[in-house]
Amino acid sequence: MVPTLKDIFDTLDRIAPFSIAQDWDNSGLQIGTFSKEIKKIFISLDPSLKALQEASRRQAQLLLTHHPLIFGSFFCIDGDVYPGNVITEALRTDIAVLAAHTNLDVARGGINDMLADLFDLLEVEILEMETGSEQGGIGLGRLGSLEKPLALSEIIERAKQVLDVEKVGVVGPKDSRIKRVAVVGGSGGGMVSLASKKGADLLITGDISHHEARKAEDLGLALLDGGHFSTEKAALHLFADRFSVKLRELGWQVLVEIYKAEEAPMWYR
Repeated sequence: MVPTLKDIFDTLDRIAPFSIAQDWDNSGLQIGTFSKEIKKIFISLDPSLKALQEASRRQAQLLLTHHPLIFGSFFCIDGDVYPGNVITEALRTDIAVLAAHTNLDVARGGINDMLADLFDLLEVEILEMETGSEQGGIGLGRLGSLEKPLALSEIIERAKQVLDVEKVGVVGPKDSRIKRVAVVGGSGGGMVSLASKKGADLLITGDISHHEARKAEDLGLALLDGGHFSTEKAALHLFADRFSVKLRELGWQVLVEIYKAEEAPMWYR
């Protein structure tokens, strides 16, 4: 059976309900029609022109991204600049674009659970529980324990492998012992105080500011900044594998591929 875009949307909605996305977010359908048949899904972190062109080259009918293509309002679609160039190309090549952003961040089995799995955390709990949600059991970040305490220096090397990066930003002595670890995919500097309050020895995230690093230093909380892109991309790889299995279990003939060559917009030398 070949599913439609609506079938794919509904499956994602059961995994990470679009209703739990943040109010400011624009998770969901960006471009396309729900009646479109989907035989191949191409997954990328960002809805870049390169990602869309690669999806087209691989003959995918759907580009599934973490970050939305369309944020806020705009008054014209300029095909020479982002996001107008992506919108124009998606319409020209007849490729649908769907985003699962903050709903996939906070849902059970989403980005942050994947990140916790990648670092082999045990007894994982939600770092910041969502309040007032009918869904229950959702929230941002995860907090868990390592099987045995490790030196921060050992976790640094492990993080480089997991996140596929050459360098990470670090706060804390290399010989400090780490047992409880908090993870927040993407930008989690605002969780420094909460991670410390809930007993974390280390927070792994991205986009740490100077002042957030100083706060962590003062609280005695070790920090590992693996970058916004890399902390989410590593988790997205694992999600793609599990989503592919889910679609096969439903009896759907859908290929799922991820943009392995996708690169962060910023590089260091």
